[in-house]
Amino acid sequence: MSEAAGNLPEAPTERVRAIVERVVAELELDAEVSVEEGDEEIVARVEGEGEELGVLIGRHGQTIDALQLLCYRAAFDGPEGRKRVTVDAAGYRDRRREALEGVADRAAEDALRLGQPVHLEPMSANERRVVHQYLAGRSGIATHSEGEEPERHLVVAPLVGSE
Repeated sequence: MSEAAGNLPEAPTERVRAIVERVVAELELDAEVSVEEGDEEIVARVEGEGEELGVLIGRHGQTIDALQLLCYRAAFDGPEGRKRVTVDAAGYRDRRREALEGVADRAAEDALRLGQPVHLEPMSANERRVVHQYLAGRSGIATHSEGEEPERHLVVAPLVGSE
């Protein structure tokens, strides 16, 4: 373990808390950090002035996604006991999920109406997972990812003979 990593607390939840609190402090944000651990996930939430937290979220969520990845990597030393780590600020994740579900609904409707696959814009692995899971129960529709990062995108396709 590196010297910098040695300064982190031992427990994964507390490692996540330490990293998020340090980033919030370095960005000089007036915000509170809370961290909860469940059976499958550690969730860190940053609450404060929404506009001020925009710097933490970043353009298209790129900054908060990078912080989330950093927290995940720092929280766990080995493959044992790994959990998903989610970092949210000012409810961004819920708003983004709702927007992605709207995009998914429109793509599914278009795929069924046109009878051909609909290619979505490139998105992060987390966002692709949201859409895959959201459409998993939709009858007559299948989803898969295509392309290479950073242009990897989701395809929503009608199942053959689903009409």
